[in-house]
Amino acid sequence: MTVKLLLVGGGKMGSAMMAGWLKKSLKPEDVLVVEPFEETRKLLKSTLGVESVPDASGIPADAVPETVVLAVKPQMMDDAIGDYTKFAGPDCVFVSVAAGKTIQYFEQKLGPDAAIVRAMPNTPAAVGRGITVGYPNHLVSESQRKWADELLQSVGEVAWVDDESQIDCVTALSGGGPAYVFLLVEVMAQAGIDNGLPGDLSMQLARATVAGAGELLYQSDDEAATLRKNVTSPGGTTAEALKVLMADDALQPLMTKAIAEATRRSRELAG
Repeated sequence: MTVKLLLVGGGKMGSAMMAGWLKKSLKPEDVLVVEPFEETRKLLKSTLGVESVPDASGIPADAVPETVVLAVKPQMMDDAIGDYTKFAGPDCVFVSVAAGKTIQYFEQKLGPDAAIVRAMPNTPAAVGRGITVGYPNHLVSESQRKWADELLQSVGEVAWVDDESQIDCVTALSGGGPAYVFLLVEVMAQAGIDNGLPGDLSMQLARATVAGAGELLYQSDDEAATLRKNVTSPGGTTAEALKVLMADDALQPLMTKAIAEATRRSRELAG
């Protein structure tokens, strides 16, 4: 059986990546998904047209994938990873999107011959606007790295680091970043309510403002600081708000502390 890519885990991140791959790089017949939940398998078939099996025993004996993408939850990786050691070798690259699982972990589990890319995506991948940061081990060939880059670009931007330890801060900044932005919407909406706006209107304003500002930033070549200054009239209302938000003990030190704590926790989870 020709299986160009084997996806282990067809949940939210796995299915989002799969949708992107099918738009750009792969055909449904090129891929096979290992996914234990029947409802998810049915959804993958009905929406994306891809075949799936409930566990590794369902993989055809003659399947020789060029890529194995590991998209299972980190806490489930120990139980899952052993089924794929047979694919380790120069002709297959493993791409892991499991937070906290290091290259060393996969080398121990898959053996010394495994070509491994550790990748950290984020949830905007679900709408094709994510960003993923990757780090390859020394066995990943240039062609395999280019292929991994192409796969990851199907759901957004891609960057690479030369130092694996930086993945922990990547996890804290961009991996968790969408949650911080969603929290910003929540606190802006609550601030509007606290200052007299109806709840529904305040949330509508906060959502539309953050989403619109994000799109403006995405489409603009200007730096974020330039866009901020463009909105800020000297002596105006925005300037008064920014005096509070940009105070020495306000948003910047708070965010720096938050990212530091998330980075620390990522390192703890990596063991």
